[in-house]
Amino acid sequence: MGEAMKDNILESVRSVVFKESETLEGSSIKIEGYDFNRGVNYSEILRSMVSTGFQASNLGDAIEVVNQMLDWRLSDESPTEDCSEEERDPAYRDSVTCKVFLGFTSNLISSGVRDTIRYLVQHHMVDVVVTTAGGVEEDLIKCLAPTYKGDFSLPGTHLRSKGLNRIGNLLVPNENYCKFEDWIIPIFDQMLEEQTLKNVLWTPSKVIARLGKEINHESSYLYWAYKNGIPVFCPSLTDGSLGDMLYFHSFRNPGLVIDIVQDIRAMNGEAVHAGPRKTGMIILGGGLPKHHISNANMMRNGADYAVFINTAQEFDGSDSGARPDEAVSWGKIRDSAKTVKVHCDATIAFPLLVAGTFAARGKRSAEHKS
Repeated sequence: MGEAMKDNILESVRSVVFKESETLEGSSIKIEGYDFNRGVNYSEILRSMVSTGFQASNLGDAIEVVNQMLDWRLSDESPTEDCSEEERDPAYRDSVTCKVFLGFTSNLISSGVRDTIRYLVQHHMVDVVVTTAGGVEEDLIKCLAPTYKGDFSLPGTHLRSKGLNRIGNLLVPNENYCKFEDWIIPIFDQMLEEQTLKNVLWTPSKVIARLGKEINHESSYLYWAYKNGIPVFCPSLTDGSLGDMLYFHSFRNPGLVIDIVQDIRAMNGEAVHAGPRKTGMIILGGGLPKHHISNANMMRNGADYAVFINTAQEFDGSDSGARPDEAVSWGKIRDSAKTVKVHCDATIAFPLLVAGTFAARGKRSAEHKS
């Protein structure tokens, strides 16, 4: 083989291996992490997530999407031809913000994320909440007795013999549920009496609001939801200890009726009647809360912002694992929406997200007032 041929082969191979690159300069973020030589600056560490890569970047993107959600004002949009006189008023347009739907599964209320959620509801930073039965009852039970740290490997047979229930690496004594029964059954009696004598039509959200009022405890997000008039929806109200209590009550004092149809109208109405507002979804975990919020937003041709935080995968076709783009195909999220899914345990990601969004704004607002 001659030298010329060797050179041609080498050049051919090089051209295949080292294919000429498009430049990314100026169009893509350079990957670099936080430099601890600068000391420990938590806000800068959070800001560095977006350029760190992998799920850190997804978390950074989620922080940016939520901040865009919170920054949005109707004044950012041009008035439509058919809008009302009020909607043309600049002051009114500056006052109209994005409507924020927050959804989460019960395990997050069992965990310390309950306190993060309580902070958001306490300061009216979200507009609509959707959760499961456990997301209601665990909040109330924690006002009556604590949940404890255990271990993922504790054997079920041993725990059962001790009257201890395991939620991951958390432990809940059976005694907590006995206290819950003693507290809630008299409230159900009162509700039945009001249904009979005053024709009160109970719905899951009305029941939840009543329980938030009755618990009257500042550590409870349900207490703050009641106080701030934030609706909490739970179409699966019977799927947990609450269901057990309703079952027991139906024998002791039968007749209490809870209407879920009125709540689906109310829930969908929160999206349909958002008016000129944009809507945003922040959903922790999957299952019912994820779908219930997404489906309600389908009624208005989709949400404008969506942040999903969960560890579920999409290969089994579950809605829990579905990325935002699947919801776009159903009209649950608009094709123009800002979206991101963070593949991470929400007990890690969500407090960090709140620190970089809601809480940072709350701190700035408090500093401004002082």
